Amino acid sequence: QVQLVESGGGSVQAGGSLRLSCAASGRTFSRAVISWFRQAPGKEREFVALISWITGSTSYVDSVKGRFTISRDNAKNTVYLQMNSLKPEDTAVYYCNAVRDGSASWGLGTQVTVSS
Repeated sequence: QVQLVESGGGSVQAGGSLRLSCAASGRTFSRAVISWFRQAPGKEREFVALISWITGSTSYVDSVKGRFTISRDNAKNTVYLQMNSLKPEDTAVYYCNAVRDGSASWGLGTQVTVSS
């Protein structure tokens, strides 16, 4: 099973940017679909974006389209989430998820706080 470690969270003002990283260890991302989810206080965890490691195809929740970009670095075995034009409603713990061969792995999450 792949181990995932998120980093890059922090506190920014509305309109600012952050780049989250999800690094894999133990196994590579090969053949996996990697997703970012987020969970705000008192709310359910929601899907944010995904990328196919094989094809590079991506998908986003409507609320982040045009602001967030998911990408991958094959050499570093890392997936990124570039977040621009951040809004207070983007405040949440962001989790990385990888599904490979029917097995899912989660990271411990990284906090993103956006102030108005």
